[in-house]
Amino acid sequence: MNIVDFSLQEQMVLLIAALVLFTSFALLAQQRMLASIHVFAWQGALVAGATALIAAVYDQPHLYFSAALTMALKALFMPWMLHRLVNRLGIQHHVETVVRPSLILLAAAALVVFSYYVALPIEKLSLLSTRNTIAISMAVVLLGMLMMVSRRQAVSQVIGFMSIENGLFFAAVVSTHGMPMVVELGIAFDVLVAAVLFGVFFLQIRDSIESLDVDRLNRLSETRLVESVREAEE
Repeated sequence: MNIVDFSLQEQMVLLIAALVLFTSFALLAQQRMLASIHVFAWQGALVAGATALIAAVYDQPHLYFSAALTMALKALFMPWMLHRLVNRLGIQHHVETVVRPSLILLAAAALVVFSYYVALPIEKLSLLSTRNTIAISMAVVLLGMLMMVSRRQAVSQVIGFMSIENGLFFAAVVSTHGMPMVVELGIAFDVLVAAVLFGVFFLQIRDSIESLDVDRLNRLSETRLVESVREAEE
């Protein structure tokens, strides 16, 4: 089925899905901390917009509540909390050094192609007009994982983790037209608690080693391991 065979609303869903994927690439390419938080906020707003649009297209009133909850948490509250945390840590103007950014973007493009290849059997079996968005949702999840692996700052890794959750939620909405309300509330509460705990850990880590660089944490653990081995030998 070609895209011209879809209704205008269904084409809008595909457009929003493409924009969500674009924000994942923007997160990978962005090196400024505050700009990454803003891109994540836009991604949450797009997911909320897609949820509201699917609620209108397929007459699913409960998805309006999901859209409002997504907008409140992922587009407003969590970015505000991350923004406040970054200001408190004094890294609002920090520019993160990304090792070989061009290779990371090439790897991201390869993951998108891989996602379409993996989702191909699902698309053949699916009768939903939005079946192409399954591959995009999978790509958003994989790009979030790539961001967690390729970044050294803990805040960037948390943004990648939340981007993964956006991809999973988007896949659930476009493929099944929403999850049970209890499940959605449970997931939203878990993500909210995780964000709060991440903020507490960031403050503790910054007070301990005066940095949020994960490599410094690894070197610190290696140093302590060597010291413990020396003490055991003595």
